[in-house]
Amino acid sequence: MTVSRVLRNRGDVSAATRERVLTAAKELGYVPNKIAGALASQRVNLVAVIIPSLSNMVFPEVLSGISQILEDTDLQPVVGVTDYLPEKEEKVLYEMLSWRPSGVIIAGLEHTDAARAMLKASGIPVVEIMDTDGNPVDAMVGISHRRAGREMALAILEAGYKKIAFLGTKMPLDHRARKRFEGFTEALAKSGVEVCEREFYSGGSALAKGREMTQAVLERTPDIDFIYYSNDMIGAGGLLYLLEQGVDIPGQIGLAGFNGVELLQGLPRQLATMDACRLDIGRKAAEIIARRVTEESVDTEIALSPTISYGDTLRRP
Repeated sequence: MTVSRVLRNRGDVSAATRERVLTAAKELGYVPNKIAGALASQRVNLVAVIIPSLSNMVFPEVLSGISQILEDTDLQPVVGVTDYLPEKEEKVLYEMLSWRPSGVIIAGLEHTDAARAMLKASGIPVVEIMDTDGNPVDAMVGISHRRAGREMALAILEAGYKKIAFLGTKMPLDHRARKRFEGFTEALAKSGVEVCEREFYSGGSALAKGREMTQAVLERTPDIDFIYYSNDMIGAGGLLYLLEQGVDIPGQIGLAGFNGVELLQGLPRQLATMDACRLDIGRKAAEIIARRVTEESVDTEIALSPTISYGDTLRRP
């Protein structure tokens, strides 16, 4: 019973005895059977974290925030990747819920009917992250992407730009980019401005695509004076292309992206962008799960406020 208490981190055991038990377990290579323990509790100390991509630089920072909070608990994150495919998300969710995790953190608010039904029927805390423009199954932590798009549009207009292009991912698969685009175009329309050019891509190097799309839209419409990119990586590709062409930035053409990717701070010019609060989103989502598991009350709808960084590519009004 003493060994059981030490391995389960339960009960009053002296420090010396605890050290002897843990040393013996390590020498024997012993790993406790969590499944056997879960038969009584109906739960394992795992948190299912379901995200669209590991190659997208946004999500590792979210995972870092989740890990920072959970490392001080008995909970461990387990990651599943959906590749932005609703049917794959359904499959990943089904497999993860079959292990009876203690909670689910899942990217986005848009899911298939079957996925929503599984989340609702799971009986565990569910936190949908990255987005607040919609109705959550249970809890949500994120930013309003429509608001982010509106605020960037207003900053661009206040800086005096009028001939504006949008370059981004194919949005049927990227709901958050779609919402930013909707907020962006709505704010422009209220000022009597329309997007004069647009270009979309899927797959391939974001940097390379940014260069290619920037060249394409400027060949079609040479008098563009601002390009808004749906993320920083394609924006970086566009920036490098324009610098090679000797374009005056932000005088002749202004640029802005989205996400506030720290890696890009080494560019020759600092790209204007908007911080997506990724680390905070991960931390607050994990806090909700950790506190709900112990039956503490906690806010279940948290909207964070991203801020614009003007960098060197967007004139300040």
